[in-house]
Amino acid sequence: MGIRKLDISPWITAPVDSRPALPGNRAADVAVVGAGYTGLSAALALRRAGVDVVVLERDFAGFGASGRNAGHLTPTIGKDLPTLLMLFGRTRTAQLVEFAEASVRSVEDTIRAHGIDCDYQPSGNVMAAVHPKQEARLRRAAGVAAQVGAHVQFLDRAEMRRRRLPPAFIAGAWEKRGGTLDPGKYVTGLRRAVLAAGITLYEQTPVQEIIEGPRPRLRTPHGIVTADAVVLATNAYTVELGHLRTAIYPLHDTLFESAPLNAAQLAEIGWPGREGIYTAHESLESYRLTTHGTIVGGSKGVRYPYGSALTRDSTAWTIAQNSRAFRDRFPTLAELPISHTWGGWIAMTLNFLPVLGVTGAHHNVYHALGYNGHGVAAATAMGPIVADCVLRRPNPHVDQFKRFPVPLPPEPLRWLMIRGMLGVVNAIDRRLDARVRRSTIKRS
Repeated sequence: MGIRKLDISPWITAPVDSRPALPGNRAADVAVVGAGYTGLSAALALRRAGVDVVVLERDFAGFGASGRNAGHLTPTIGKDLPTLLMLFGRTRTAQLVEFAEASVRSVEDTIRAHGIDCDYQPSGNVMAAVHPKQEARLRRAAGVAAQVGAHVQFLDRAEMRRRRLPPAFIAGAWEKRGGTLDPGKYVTGLRRAVLAAGITLYEQTPVQEIIEGPRPRLRTPHGIVTADAVVLATNAYTVELGHLRTAIYPLHDTLFESAPLNAAQLAEIGWPGREGIYTAHESLESYRLTTHGTIVGGSKGVRYPYGSALTRDSTAWTIAQNSRAFRDRFPTLAELPISHTWGGWIAMTLNFLPVLGVTGAHHNVYHALGYNGHGVAAATAMGPIVADCVLRRPNPHVDQFKRFPVPLPPEPLRWLMIRGMLGVVNAIDRRLDARVRRSTIKRS
């Protein structure tokens, strides 16, 4: 039986209590576009401040990356800590690390505050080496972490075996904060909290145009929302609105879920701590155990679409790349089927940092996005931060991301540049994986 391709993900389906589409014209203090982690958490923060806020969602809450990701809650920021230190120096790197760890706490606080049952396992995540070359890189990263106050511990080979992590992973840098969760249950819990707070949510309401002015207007198929301010919480989909096209670029990411492991298979691979794992490749692989005994993994073979057109799905080649990586890392599960696969769009920036700010001639169109594939924590934390921007309230994290990122060139130069970058990192990863396979054959 072949691998089934899902329309969305195994985490989430359309809600039975779907909110109606915008039926006509509506006025509000603030209109939030996008009902993912950022949009929903921003709406809750604005509501707590007494603001009349409406949320507009093109499909249903969680349809985008918030309901499609692998569910790793990590304090990850930037490309890696050594690169951050080189680019920004110790003081700003420490500030960014503090933001990342505070972002994890914001998710944990949100789960507690709203009683969200999302199968959260606070086990941390391990950036793992599959080859000795990566091991040296992780030692350096753990050393920098100690300098800038990150709660990261290097795990040597003996410690990895003591923890009974899957044997393909030979060393690691354990991010102690965070863990894994069910992203669909989490975003659904945020949706329930928004509705319970009396916030108006319009689903099946795509925004077709943002008409700037002293009070911007959002045109939808069946009506217009007029507000004092707009918050764009649309991440990769922002490019479809014609906004921030020089700040972010979309990549298509592919994930899979295995069939359930039986008791013997679970005992064979170990992994009793259920730490999330992502590899130290240039273009990482991720793996985690779910509460129902399956393995979710993937992220090999990300793709950039020419013109940032969010139209294509996972290709057979991409699915095959992820399947082969899974077999390489878990050779004892050779007979375990991959049940299904799915994909979604993530928003990337050239400096691997989120983008926060305000645009428009009247400075009333705010945005928070660009999470570079690590959005569970940062996207949640950015909601209240962008709400503070709208409310003109001080927030210690605002200045870290208000600097405009390095601009992306226009097409076709953008396509050539991004394809070139992906080609380089994929070539590095292919060579390393080939060396891992050769060493495995020799040992066997």
